[in-house]
Amino acid sequence: MDARALWQRYQNWLYFHEGLGLYLDVSRIRFDDAFVDSLRPKFDKAFADMAQLEKGAIANPDENRMVGHYWLRNPDLAPTPELTQEIVQTLEQIEAFAEKVQTGAIHPPRASRFTDIISIGIGGSALGPQFVAEALAPDFPPLKLHFIDNNDPAGIDRVLNHVRNSLNSTLVLVISKSGGTPEPRNGMIEVKKAYAGHNLEFAQYAVAITSVDSNLDKLAKDEGWLARFPMYDWVGGRTSEMSAVGLVPAALQGIDVRAILDGAKEMDDATRVPDVKNNPAALLALSWYFAGNGKGEKDMVVLPYKDSLFLFSRYLQQLVMESLGKEKDLDGNIVHQGIAVYGNKGSTDQHAYVQQLREGVANFFATFIEVLEDRQGPSAEIDPGVTSGDYLSGFLQGTRQALYENHRDSITVTIPQVNPRTVGALIALYERAVGLYASLVNVNAYHQPGVEAGKKAAASILDLQTRVVAVLQKEKTPLSLDELASKAGASEQVEAIYKILRHIHANQRGVVLQGDLQKPGSLTVSAS
Repeated sequence: MDARALWQRYQNWLYFHEGLGLYLDVSRIRFDDAFVDSLRPKFDKAFADMAQLEKGAIANPDENRMVGHYWLRNPDLAPTPELTQEIVQTLEQIEAFAEKVQTGAIHPPRASRFTDIISIGIGGSALGPQFVAEALAPDFPPLKLHFIDNNDPAGIDRVLNHVRNSLNSTLVLVISKSGGTPEPRNGMIEVKKAYAGHNLEFAQYAVAITSVDSNLDKLAKDEGWLARFPMYDWVGGRTSEMSAVGLVPAALQGIDVRAILDGAKEMDDATRVPDVKNNPAALLALSWYFAGNGKGEKDMVVLPYKDSLFLFSRYLQQLVMESLGKEKDLDGNIVHQGIAVYGNKGSTDQHAYVQQLREGVANFFATFIEVLEDRQGPSAEIDPGVTSGDYLSGFLQGTRQALYENHRDSITVTIPQVNPRTVGALIALYERAVGLYASLVNVNAYHQPGVEAGKKAAASILDLQTRVVAVLQKEKTPLSLDELASKAGASEQVEAIYKILRHIHANQRGVVLQGDLQKPGSLTVSAS
């Protein structure tokens, strides 16, 4: 297609939202009108599915739950007056709590103000808050935010070391829907011990964000924690940024949470339009479907051309892959659906993997995130009439053109600046696109059986460890791995037992391995 035809195609397919100043360009995805027409029946169903979802239809049959993250930014849509009132009151409580913390009305026993926050969560309870903090927090926020989002002991130590001189003025957010998820539970226990080690009463620093009457909620209530905010069973982790999960840390950092919600609400309104060409989420879903042949055959490479958005690809990774990565469709057929997502920021990655994107395996489509505003205030000229922002814009346009010339397709999302409204809109745009695409390919975007399977497998390993250690503590003489497995009632799990023992031995926790480490089967093991 020549330049003039491409220019006409760009104009034909360009979407613009005046209220948000957001553009969506799908002209460099090579679908034609016949393809769009062929998908109209599927889109009609997708629009109807989303309408039912917002009305309170059960969308997660595994847990008999509604899916209502849309109600968080428009409480009037909630299916009952009680839910509407609860959403409104929770937001007011979050704002009031944040203001009291920032003014010192709520303060720690040994300081006039809280200065830091440790946020303990996993998955959606960490990725959303991390993305929003990186994108929107001021350079000098009222409270500095630190995350414990993994079970890595060294990582936990690193966070605690960062706040060791201000632990007595550090607020702790513990985020867990059930209160029993191992990662946040374990992080909480480690942090609790650190506070006790400094003779600090943990409850006077702790805030729970959890389901009402969960184990964590009961613990926080019994111990008299500073505050408790609800997580709703109708909000999944990957769509929880606009619940207390994301709004509490954002409000504490001085981010305008009402503006985030307003931007998302405005995008929700735009993505309800039952017309593919005038619905930005439908245009994204259409492009994903075409690029991957409706089977996820190509990866989504996300390239935000703004430092503050560099975590957006990581945030989308969970939203897209956990929602769409399914073995079976809604009819029980084996389909192995999904779209792999990766990326970092432009123009950094023009010096990393863009070489492969242009000339290597054509197994992807790109998504450029463009921000029109370079910085607040004027820019110095790097060359006559040219600023750093001009270079960045040139890199984006040049990469887009170079990819397209070599038959690599791309989408470009453009926002006027990074602010709470545009970030809220971006989150809402991709949430809706995922829901529409899921309907197109006939999978349930709102359950995650694979994640649960991994949790069960991890629990079985820990149970095996307990049994193995118990056997070792009883035995007086060294055992071979086979002998130990037999005595533990796990003869088929010798490899798992070996890895458990290797880990315990490396951490000097009462296990001795003797023999040739190159030949694990020759080792003997005993308790030290």
